[in-house]
Amino acid sequence: MKRNILFASSVVLLLASLFGCGGKQADDASFNYNIPAYIKPFAEPEYNKATQKGVALGRALFYDKNLSAAGTVSCASCHIQQKSFSDGLPQRQSELSGNKLMRNAPALINLGWMEGYFWDGGAPNLEFLNTGPLTSHDEMGQDLRQLVVLLQKDKQYQHMFMEAFGKDSIEFSDVSNALSQFSRSLISFGSAYDQWKSGGKELSEEAMKGYTLYKEHCSTCHTEGLFTDNSYHNNGLDSAFANDTLFGIEKGRYRITRRAEDMGKFKTPTLRNLSFTAPYMHDGRFANLQEVLQHYSGDLHQSATLDAALKGEDGSLGIDLSEADKMALTAFLEALTDYDFVENPAYSAPD
Repeated sequence: MKRNILFASSVVLLLASLFGCGGKQADDASFNYNIPAYIKPFAEPEYNKATQKGVALGRALFYDKNLSAAGTVSCASCHIQQKSFSDGLPQRQSELSGNKLMRNAPALINLGWMEGYFWDGGAPNLEFLNTGPLTSHDEMGQDLRQLVVLLQKDKQYQHMFMEAFGKDSIEFSDVSNALSQFSRSLISFGSAYDQWKSGGKELSEEAMKGYTLYKEHCSTCHTEGLFTDNSYHNNGLDSAFANDTLFGIEKGRYRITRRAEDMGKFKTPTLRNLSFTAPYMHDGRFANLQEVLQHYSGDLHQSATLDAALKGEDGSLGIDLSEADKMALTAFLEALTDYDFVENPAYSAPD
């Protein structure tokens, strides 16, 4: 599930539709999401509500390299727990095709609240998302029917699928639903910020200065709580988007909607766990937070769809940040780091 697939989202939807949208769930022990009171719970799909057995099955599949055609790549190969389920690379080189993958691997956290997946929103939900990486020749290169045959021959998987979905046979919809249940379980609300919001220890004075700056300059797109508005914005990375190669991947949201107003817009990533998820932006062009803040404070590019929040009334571009402001903002962003999340054994590879 690592990055935007280099083909149109309609292909993802078509492939997913070949395998149904779900089956009866046998395990009635529902999964308990650990969501703090100041975060509104998300709505699960009616056809795929998480259960303990379903999440456990999804976890096993997530770490299983046999899901790839060559048996060498798992979902976890590119979504590493210690990196908040990103991979630490600007753009990975495919282990299957040798091609460079043109998108940065996004962190997999708090996905249940997300509306649209991949950097351009090409997948409407997690259940459809899974099909793309599994079948892409640059990612896992799997034939989904062959995958089902492979899993059906494994007695342990037969038992796990029966417990999770109550069926003698395995369908790809079951595979995708289990992976989605595990992905939705990757919830991260254990940072110093969260402790402060829950009435625990105070943030440092520097972090509180950064919090004030965040509310003034960043909260429009990185809405407090989830620290994303789950929308798409042109944040001034480029001034032109004429490149039509790779299905127009550099055009962002436009390649999905074909609306001129979406040209160059990409998904707003969460600010949570940034300490683990460098490099930054959809193409991983910024190596560290210092480069990110320099971009916003002085290196933006003008274009027709540049977000209004980044333009001053006098026509200036960017956010006026002093070096002291940058240090304070960095302190607040570091306070959004959930160290327990990247060590939580519930998210690690099963024994």
